[in-house]
Amino acid sequence: MAEAVVNNSDTDGPEIPRNVTIYINNLNEKIKIDELKKSLRAVFSQFGEILDVLAFKTLKHKGQAWVVFKDVDSASVALVKMQDFPFYDKPMRIQYAKTKSDIVAKANGTFVPREKRKRHEEKGKKRKDQHDVNQVGAGLNLAYGGMPPLFQIPYPGGVKLPEAPAPPNNILFVQNLPHDTTPMMLEMLFLRYPGFKEVRMVETKPGIAFVEYADEMQSTIAMQALQGFKVTPQYPMLIAYAKK
Repeated sequence: MAEAVVNNSDTDGPEIPRNVTIYINNLNEKIKIDELKKSLRAVFSQFGEILDVLAFKTLKHKGQAWVVFKDVDSASVALVKMQDFPFYDKPMRIQYAKTKSDIVAKANGTFVPREKRKRHEEKGKKRKDQHDVNQVGAGLNLAYGGMPPLFQIPYPGGVKLPEAPAPPNNILFVQNLPHDTTPMMLEMLFLRYPGFKEVRMVETKPGIAFVEYADEMQSTIAMQALQGFKVTPQYPMLIAYAKK
């Protein structure tokens, strides 16, 4: 995995210029790193293509993460829209990263190994170089995109709505979710819309969920906003009213 230049000084000093990487702190330290990174992808991919999400287990970097976008505009919108967003019960604090992530530096040819790495360059150099090349290629080919209007979103191939869809009601039926999706990941997406009550998932049927709102008008707003949202590049959500 590509690494970022990280230190606790990201929150200090003069104003940081706009760039493609946003720095996030005040994150819930009890959340496992893998789940944290997946959840960050889920909530930030709506703003544009993401090249990488970085978070570390070290004590120095707990409660922090970096999200690398493909372009500055996406990073800027994400910073504004998600500032103070309640993420795992804690408001996110977001600013532009003070240092350029390695994945971006490698892509534009400005990457220079840092001093601490030089002691390890000779040992396993070939394996490391191949790993870095693979990670850069994988990052640049991720297909996260901004959300178009609902009427422009085609239903994903191979997934069809029921022939007799349920009438509008306050519960949404969500399909085409990655099997490792957690209720908390979905809550963070759906609770932004008024009237949210709860997410229910069925352990024996991965890939689906039910999301309840206070009334059908509020569920409709959420459905229209999140229809086709890509939890991962291969899994655009398919949302319909639940059958009662």
